[in-house]
Amino acid sequence: MNEPVFRDRNLQLIFIVTLFAVMGVASIAPAFPQIIRHFNIGEHEVGWLIAAFTLPGVFLTPVTGVLADRMGRKNILIPSLILFGIAGFCCIFARTYHFLLILRFFQGVGAASLGSMNVTLIGDLYSGPRRIEAMGYNVSVLSIGTAGYPAIGGALALLGWYFPFMLPILAVPLGTVIAFKLKTPGPEATQELGVYLRNTWKNINQRSVWGLFVLNILAFFLIYGAYLTYLPILMETRLHSTSFTIGLIMSLASGTMAIVSASIGKINRLFDTQSIIIIGIGFYLASMTLFAFASSYWFIVLPALLYGFAQGLVLPTIQTLLLGFAPYRQRAAFMSLNSMVLRIGQTAGPVVIGFAYATGGGIQYAFLGGSVVAVIMLGIVVGMVRK
Repeated sequence: MNEPVFRDRNLQLIFIVTLFAVMGVASIAPAFPQIIRHFNIGEHEVGWLIAAFTLPGVFLTPVTGVLADRMGRKNILIPSLILFGIAGFCCIFARTYHFLLILRFFQGVGAASLGSMNVTLIGDLYSGPRRIEAMGYNVSVLSIGTAGYPAIGGALALLGWYFPFMLPILAVPLGTVIAFKLKTPGPEATQELGVYLRNTWKNINQRSVWGLFVLNILAFFLIYGAYLTYLPILMETRLHSTSFTIGLIMSLASGTMAIVSASIGKINRLFDTQSIIIIGIGFYLASMTLFAFASSYWFIVLPALLYGFAQGLVLPTIQTLLLGFAPYRQRAAFMSLNSMVLRIGQTAGPVVIGFAYATGGGIQYAFLGGSVVAVIMLGIVVGMVRK
């Protein structure tokens, strides 16, 4: 029990799953300007490359959660990794934008369960302070992935727009390792399905839970709508940045997120959870506003750091709070529903923020739209999430 939780081999395998869960967008974002030119599409259309990937999760994630509760976590996780890897790799062969979107859709089918299974497994394997510690490390690993993938993807994109799509194939051997090495509790399918569903709904249908779900949707509006989709375009149009430079700036934000989230256990001892989320949303608001008017690298770095602080405070706090509402027998379904609402944010974010960009007449309107989202988040956390 005294051994640091990050040395547990089970948690280390969960970390690798987390890295694949964030690969699907972060690794290709720096290539967006090249994809726009290669396929001769409008800047507002590139958001569909994210939406096609995240859309399957909106519908499939709750189904995979129920199946994982009743069939076992690994029986869902392993085929998901294999499909994610194969469909993602096949994107390099796309010769039209529509075919690329179809392949991204199938890759999204494989990715649908990854972002919930990792958190579910942490809830299964750990409790109390070790759960908080494990969650903080997991979000830190997620941050490392979102920090590293833009730089890796940006470097690969220098060779061609399709090179970042080679990375997902690594998920296939991971599925084999998971099959033999990951130790998980067995499924508890003794509950009759109707009882199982009623109990799951009872745990979900609480004011604070709905508030946390809405916060997650809006947070991912900012992540996928403003930051990942339009920061690369802003940097290329205003600063004439290369894909590698774009990746480095995005990595700076994610590196900050990694440091903050790894310290979330200590921060939680100083502030209550509601205050932590409010402080994080304040950083979101400041970063979106500053991005809107940034015209030099100096004014890109500051909001990138603030954005990283926001991510590191908000995301692990929300996930830990949600796990506290989820008993083991319904945990996969519960966290899969959370993953579904994240997918709603991921899918709708690029479209909604893209609308603000298209109707506003300038790139700054994409980030001013993000500022409005942050203000709405403040109202939600004050009105719906208890301390």
